[in-house]
Amino acid sequence: MDLLVFLPLIIIMGAFMYFASRRQRKAMQATIDLHESLTVGDRVHTTSGLQATITGITDDTVDLEIAPGVVTTWMKLAIRDRIDDEADDADDETSEATELTESDADRLTKD
Repeated sequence: MDLLVFLPLIIIMGAFMYFASRRQRKAMQATIDLHESLTVGDRVHTTSGLQATITGITDDTVDLEIAPGVVTTWMKLAIRDRIDDEADDADDETSEATELTESDADRLTKD
């Protein structure tokens, strides 16, 4: 009888733990896939927020050029994500379009 009282709670806790672990597994697999796909010349962000270019890769480490001629060695686990040049270009175009629109709006309101 007492077990029936706790059964809904046990089911809810089990479902919560299942979905939480599933999400964590997906995130971990995405990180593993990123680390396996890194190549020399990729622009990356580290977990500390540093932007750099990959100049060399081993199984456990990555050589990152953080400034012209300045190369440091990092653990692969420190790479958070890859910087997509296309995304940066799109952001620049969007901001330029917004600036043009704002200046046009100011000019039109002054007339």
